[in-house]
Amino acid sequence: MSTYRRISSLLLLSGLIIVSSPLNAQKIASPSDVITDVRHQSPEWLTIQPHLPDPAVTSAAQLELVGDVLRARRFPEEAIKYYGYALQRGGDQAMIMNKLGVTELDLRNITGARGYFQQVVRLQKKNPQGWNNLGAVEYLDGHYGGAIADYRKAIKFDKKSATYHSNLGTAYFEEKDFDKARGEFDIALRIDPEMMDHHGSTGISAHMLSPADHAHFCFEIARLYAHRGDEAQMLHYLQLASEGGFEVLEPMREDSVMAPYRKDVRVLTVVQNARALRNGRISVADAEGGVPSLPAATHN
Repeated sequence: MSTYRRISSLLLLSGLIIVSSPLNAQKIASPSDVITDVRHQSPEWLTIQPHLPDPAVTSAAQLELVGDVLRARRFPEEAIKYYGYALQRGGDQAMIMNKLGVTELDLRNITGARGYFQQVVRLQKKNPQGWNNLGAVEYLDGHYGGAIADYRKAIKFDKKSATYHSNLGTAYFEEKDFDKARGEFDIALRIDPEMMDHHGSTGISAHMLSPADHAHFCFEIARLYAHRGDEAQMLHYLQLASEGGFEVLEPMREDSVMAPYRKDVRVLTVVQNARALRNGRISVADAEGGVPSLPAATHN
């Protein structure tokens, strides 16, 4: 089952419902159709399918909820269909289009997602989720300047979202504007001190920073925690940076925030262990910690 999910998450699918016809029946099935057919033979789908409501007689709110359940159960193609039914039954256009866009992102359909989010901000120019999600699309497409502009609009309409500030910080990081990046991460942590622990739990899990940039990113987060006086988190992110191949000691030399820790035995131990790990002298299973998934799209 998990194999089919991983394969289907890489396909670029549209949100259109194709009506069957003799002409369509004569076409050779696409890989996505084959995978969908196989997944529809899974025990999980066979348990869900009998309980799906008739879209012709079900309310928009119920159809939208069915879409939410299908997406949560990792049936994004079916979720898209039910969100479409909810729209046809008069559901909240901006809210449902946000969900459609996020589901398209689950399927890595950047173009389809962008189209939905653009419709959201056309319908509601002050919709912060729409602007954040449009920023996420631009970020994933490598248009960091556009992502920054969109994230700033999201923050303009909702200044208290840790996610929006964190996403903006990540876009600044990609533009190598590390001071502004740290500033946004600092704001995000003031809003939500545990943001780094759960950020991305409902967001995008692919198209992350490159391994080298990710290691540098972790160093910048370590510096932020050092500035905030949180040594435990500083050491945690220094470990991630060092394990990722970033030589943390050299940039610490000239950094007013990090320099006092450069000869700290805890930091030296982190660096020594990370080098041993990279050289294969420590099992990867012995390493602790993880990295946040960025950026996050919002759909609630």
